[in-house]
Amino acid sequence: MRSYTSVLVGQLLLATVCCSAGLFFLFVGYDAWSDAPGWGWPVLVFGSGLVITVVIPVAATAAARQMFPRITRRHRVKGGRTSYEDDTFVMWAPRSQQGSAQARLARADVLEASLSRYRPDGESTFTTHYGNYTPDEFTPLIKLRLRVHDADVADAATAFEVTGEWRVPSLCLSAITAGRLVVLVAPSAPGAERTVTPHWPRSALLAGTRTCRVTDLEGRTAVVTRRVERQLQQMRISRDVGGVAMNGDTIDLRRLDPHTAARYAVLADQDRTHPEVQAPVSEPGEEARRLADQLPGEQGAFGSVGRGWSRRGGVLVRARFLELRARTTFQDHGPVLDTILRIQAPDGTPPFDAARRLTVPMNYLTALHRTKEVVLSVSRNGASYDVDWARTNLLAGVTEAKVITPDGRELPLVGRPDTIWTLMNLLASHGLSNPSPVLDLRKRRMREVAGVVLDACV
Repeated sequence: MRSYTSVLVGQLLLATVCCSAGLFFLFVGYDAWSDAPGWGWPVLVFGSGLVITVVIPVAATAAARQMFPRITRRHRVKGGRTSYEDDTFVMWAPRSQQGSAQARLARADVLEASLSRYRPDGESTFTTHYGNYTPDEFTPLIKLRLRVHDADVADAATAFEVTGEWRVPSLCLSAITAGRLVVLVAPSAPGAERTVTPHWPRSALLAGTRTCRVTDLEGRTAVVTRRVERQLQQMRISRDVGGVAMNGDTIDLRRLDPHTAARYAVLADQDRTHPEVQAPVSEPGEEARRLADQLPGEQGAFGSVGRGWSRRGGVLVRARFLELRARTTFQDHGPVLDTILRIQAPDGTPPFDAARRLTVPMNYLTALHRTKEVVLSVSRNGASYDVDWARTNLLAGVTEAKVITPDGRELPLVGRPDTIWTLMNLLASHGLSNPSPVLDLRKRRMREVAGVVLDACV
């Protein structure tokens, strides 16, 4: 398991090589000043070398903190926990094209999806773009086959299919996996091909990736997440009036103008009279639109275990994303996001919230509609938490986990995150590394835990 110390040492060596001129100036300046003491050029050279040399540990520490996803006390949200509820998830994604005023918002089901292109040139370095936009090289091009329901009620008789390629912001990839999009359908002449433009932030909302609540004029709050028809109607109202602000994940009708609030209230009354059934987490046919295997990111694994970390009482804990906010910095395997996590403390004390800038892998973002959980490894003194993306991706189902029994049978663990979590902790407590998604109990080193593993898998 890679440690912060190893990353820091690597960055120190890199910074030393890059700033080697500073060490050279130090020696030259000191030697010249020894031969001719005074305030002339030897002191200037020595001072320049000293400044450059001081930059080495500063730059190395800053780079290590950026590269290694470690959470410490300084990342805790001031004032304790935020106002977010435990099941809240707020996402701030780049804006989509608004389309023409005559275009109509409609629902589209994703029938098939495949990656057409994603090949940025930055390798593992951090690339920052200025301006409020996402560059094409960090926005995957996805080929989609959609069934568009250009009517208030999804009806096969009024639906039509369209195939095309679209740039999808990485924060909204889960909407494709979930299979529900919001699209703008432009008016067209009879018999002409209809122009369809996906609206990605609204798609993430309709897919259930981002949670949604509505507080009515009497102060009652209702959960609207995955209430597809009601959300579509709300989006159309919002578009008509030029936008409705969400406070976190909540639309408060008491903050809207009376006319807009009344239109929202009609929808709320209709939902109370005839409650809408929540849509599934993922529409049928997910295997035809699975993108996790086609996009970069760490492969899921039961995880590596450092012997020192395990012997000294290191443990694993779970955290949950409450907020993700897009920035203009990217790595090849994922965007750099401002995040807020709610962390379950290992000592049983109440959870706490931490704000941390993290690079979130692309393959994890495709499963964001299902889970927002993250696995953290905790130092023995509980002072720091390291994000473990290999374990996180396995727990999230990005990579499918399975166990091979001593007699060679395969036990798939698809859709069983609690069982996977139990096995991760079991291996960590015994100091057993398994850097793959397959736990093979036929291996000699696994014999001592084989019985417990099989009991957990029953």
